[in-house]
Amino acid sequence: MIHVCPLSRLHETVADTGARHVVSLLSDAFHFELPQGIAAENHLRLRFHDIAAPLDGYVLAEEAHVADLLGFMRSWDRRAPLVVHCFAGISRSTASAFAGICALSPHRDEAGIAQALRRASPTATPNMRIVFLADRLLGRRGRMVAAIETIGRGAFAVEGAPFGLQLE
Repeated sequence: MIHVCPLSRLHETVADTGARHVVSLLSDAFHFELPQGIAAENHLRLRFHDIAAPLDGYVLAEEAHVADLLGFMRSWDRRAPLVVHCFAGISRSTASAFAGICALSPHRDEAGIAQALRRASPTATPNMRIVFLADRLLGRRGRMVAAIETIGRGAFAVEGAPFGLQLE
């Protein structure tokens, strides 16, 4: 299972789920300690901002970031849950969880995964740059982008509540 949470709930979510792998999607401005039980080799930190188009002074997610994300997800042994977090648990983390499930469950329909995401999190507003790059890297021919466009923007929130998504 893949769990999604904001940075403020990272330690709690790891403890509650028994996760042993963590993906952190934060700019360099954020410093934090890894939760107990997460080995350095089981942590991926991707450093970019929550933007979907270039903006002076900000780091845009690039193909290499998303390729690293997908590679990390594929190397996860799935014996224990994985937690994906960003600052608010709304955009970068939800897009990355969606991309991870698309990568790990290639037989699943993108629209069905997107609908499961919306049911699990009414606030999820996946970062479209991450979704676009993952779609291209996974050869999904625009279906991932279309699926996320179908669920639309989530309900306004300052921070998302932790939630989990099944791989199957």
